[in-house]
Amino acid sequence: MSIWNVKKPEGPEATGESAGSNGAAVAAGGAQTSDDRKLRLKVSIHRNLLDKINLAALEQMSREQIHRDVAEIVGELLQSQSEPLNARERAELVDEVMDELLGLGPLEPLLDDETITDVLVNGANSVFVERRGLLEKVSTRFQDDRHLLRIIQKIVSAVGRRIDESSPYVDARLADGSRVNAIIPPLAIDGPMLSIRKFAKKWISVDRLIELGSVPEAMAEVLKGIVGARRNVLISGGTGSGKTTLLNAMSSFINHRERIITIEDSAELQLMQEHVVRLETRPANIEGRGEVSQRDLVKNALRMRPDRIIVGEVRAGEAFDMLQAMNTGHDGSMTTVHANTPRDALSRVEQMIGMSGVDISPRAARNQIASAINIVIQIERLVDGHRRIVSLSEITGMEGETITMQEIFRFRATGRNAEGKVLGQFEATGIRPKFLAETAAYGITLEPELFRPDIKLG
Repeated sequence: MSIWNVKKPEGPEATGESAGSNGAAVAAGGAQTSDDRKLRLKVSIHRNLLDKINLAALEQMSREQIHRDVAEIVGELLQSQSEPLNARERAELVDEVMDELLGLGPLEPLLDDETITDVLVNGANSVFVERRGLLEKVSTRFQDDRHLLRIIQKIVSAVGRRIDESSPYVDARLADGSRVNAIIPPLAIDGPMLSIRKFAKKWISVDRLIELGSVPEAMAEVLKGIVGARRNVLISGGTGSGKTTLLNAMSSFINHRERIITIEDSAELQLMQEHVVRLETRPANIEGRGEVSQRDLVKNALRMRPDRIIVGEVRAGEAFDMLQAMNTGHDGSMTTVHANTPRDALSRVEQMIGMSGVDISPRAARNQIASAINIVIQIERLVDGHRRIVSLSEITGMEGETITMQEIFRFRATGRNAEGKVLGQFEATGIRPKFLAETAAYGITLEPELFRPDIKLG
């Protein structure tokens, strides 16, 4: 079997119009850098291949077979254009053409790099990545805005989404679950913009979080007890602070015999249990119809006999329905919210209740929150890029118009070392939590020493 749609092209005519323009660019002299020439050459060859290959045959061939055929035609194209590339450069060019043909072009090396957590494309010539919590610019670039837009179209069409002038922004995800947001002109003034929050190829467990210093072992033991005793948990933090990662790790403590329903805008959670139902929202179509919101899915989930409901993140009116679920027999449910402190998290949830359209007084809304949510966990990305749980608080009830909370654990920063790393330690506040009665009822023993303020946790 061959990838060629027609007889394999031979000779100078194989280059076509695009290759001719490439040759002219090379002949023009030193105006083109080596990287410019290589980028133009790669895109030119890719366009040539799209005109001549049998796309249906690609699905039936191994990557090795495709690689062999592509390498052969790339060699012929280079020979016809007298391109001075050595064997290593030719091999790199073949790999990059393969990425264009089967993958996401210049983004593929960045997506394969496990040290990168975010890829931020600010136009064709400006690409940044986040490594270990810190941003840095990389040399990756696209030939032009059309090249970048073609990659964006490839991403969003794979999940049934669309992006064009009438719908110039979109949320989507890659095959591995990585979250994608794209926005194009006229909303993006300087060209198409693309943000990718990479999905970890390796599931991050609580043990791994302990190893990374995000949570001390003693606090992890308490988290296990909280989940096992079916306490309702709200995880709060800023963008990129690790809320979803922590939610995913804590879900590993859920009993495998329970039925779990997850609800997300873009499916990211990787639950290890067998009985998991995953639901994902749907945007409106071009006519503005067919939208399915998180609130719709939460309401529907209540009819699906869940033991626990996990909402990836509450942003609007679904917060009210989530609280209703927590208050009506779905103990042990969990969700996340964007907020900078535990108190801010509760205020945001209260505001979201107001967005639900339900006529409810502020005091009644706070009563709903106080009775539904048991634990608020605050996680932060510190200035050195490390992510840590900085507070674990318990909601204890209401005093007048105010929701009462007590902090059980906290991270106290003490400064920074010469390398800029944040120094500090986790500590217990000395308060004995009310949820110990619930953990005991479930046969979970949490030793009193875990809550002693004179013991440093790490």
